[in-house]
Amino acid sequence: MENHQTLIRMKNRYHEELFIKMPVIGILRNIPLETIKEIVPLFIKAGLTTIEVTMNSTKASETISYISKNHPNLNIGAGTVCDMNDLQKAFDAGATFIVTPIVYQEVIVACSQRDIPIFSGAYTPTEIYMASKLGASMVKLFPATQLGPAYIKDVLAPLNNLKLVPTGGVSIDNIASFFKAGAAGVGMGSSLFDKKLIAKKDFEGLLNHFKKICAIVSKNN
Repeated sequence: MENHQTLIRMKNRYHEELFIKMPVIGILRNIPLETIKEIVPLFIKAGLTTIEVTMNSTKASETISYISKNHPNLNIGAGTVCDMNDLQKAFDAGATFIVTPIVYQEVIVACSQRDIPIFSGAYTPTEIYMASKLGASMVKLFPATQLGPAYIKDVLAPLNNLKLVPTGGVSIDNIASFFKAGAAGVGMGSSLFDKKLIAKKDFEGLLNHFKKICAIVSKNN
């Protein structure tokens, strides 16, 4: 643990106020860096503020580093962090927050001790509670596809102090219902970064898609 402590260097800071204003995490997975360079300015223009690059993507570290250096006012996180090796790579690249798909104690504690935002993945009420107790800033409810908004409402009834961020299955059609159920934010991958629009290089269409999602969130947040 001590070796990681001496190696971690935060290049930029996480802007919590930006996420609170627009609580959507855009998840980039295996999108070419050259395409990302075209997408990110549209992402920002639409009003989105927080973006995640999964560590199991091709050139993940390079992508995080590019976004960190060229868009310092954007929250740039590393997702699919499953062990301390992934965590170290994420920090070396310049990530300002960490997302895991599972409750991994060592990663959560390492981030919590350094006041680094950590959104731990969890599924059951027990996992959700344990992630929070270990120091998770928020808990990524994953996969939300299988659970739906009603599950969030049910979990928050007895555990109303927790901040849940459903991820997986959140779309423009159901995003409002997740916020109405009490979600503190959402994570969106392919439903946000529309593959058809990207493949056609329809960046005007993609910008409009981003804006529609922002409008729904602003209305329901």
